[in-house]
Amino acid sequence: MSKREIKVKDRLIGDDHPVFVIGEIGINHNGDVNIAKKIIAGAKHSGADAVKFQKRTPEVCVHKDQWNIERDTPWGRMTYIDYRHKIEFGEKEYSEIDKYCKEIGITWFASCWDEPSVDFIEKYDPPLYKTASASLTDLSLLRKINKLNRPVIMSTGMSTMEEIDKAISIMNQKNLLISHTTSSYPCKSEELNLKMINTLKNKYKNIPVGYSGHEVGLAPTWAAVALGACFIERHITLDRAMWGTDQAASVEIGGMERLISNIRDIELALGDGVKKVYDSELFQIEKLRKIK
Repeated sequence: MSKREIKVKDRLIGDDHPVFVIGEIGINHNGDVNIAKKIIAGAKHSGADAVKFQKRTPEVCVHKDQWNIERDTPWGRMTYIDYRHKIEFGEKEYSEIDKYCKEIGITWFASCWDEPSVDFIEKYDPPLYKTASASLTDLSLLRKINKLNRPVIMSTGMSTMEEIDKAISIMNQKNLLISHTTSSYPCKSEELNLKMINTLKNKYKNIPVGYSGHEVGLAPTWAAVALGACFIERHITLDRAMWGTDQAASVEIGGMERLISNIRDIELALGDGVKKVYDSELFQIEKLRKIK
């Protein structure tokens, strides 16, 4: 058994297993459950293992001094707190999402940004949770999620190593996965710092380490796999030109299909690190070697 290995439903996530691929829908649905279902279907078609949403209680997550700031939205000009409610799914939408994901056979889960949202999502018996980078210092929230005794992906953007150490120290590490990320949307290549994947793997030797990418393009995500990320998360959308803050850092369905197909090729190409002579090389030995 691998040192780093956590089971999520029927999948093992760890160094010795296929990369677990997550399509992060987040709020790219713009409050429309039909758009959400189209993205879910696209993720499934692309070969993703799971899709993820974000759940917030607007009055808890939005600073009160921002509530009444007006902004232009696809639904007209409205206050920020009204906008946050507009794009937030409730029980009706999540029940439909839960049913649809079960019908087509794809895992779904959510990152909960506040404690009431944890209680809400827990009603759907999720196979895992994710804690957002913004929540890494919310120790009360982390403790609440930890008590559920479910696998948890902890995102580490906008955080110091000291803050990461503190957050990890209060979690059950047997249920924990760490995601390296940089929290800018889209993220510049020079700020991706992919070598942090190995830094985290070397420091936390029994915790699976993955990568959540916010870059434009696919190459850094493939590099993350080559560096040893055992799970990958990328934002997914129907159209990067859609309205929304995360769309530009997202991957469209066709791009996700290409991303995952090439991840599987990279996994095959990486091999096991044990030197061997392949049958396909025997002819070359006979043909090219003068001294055997």
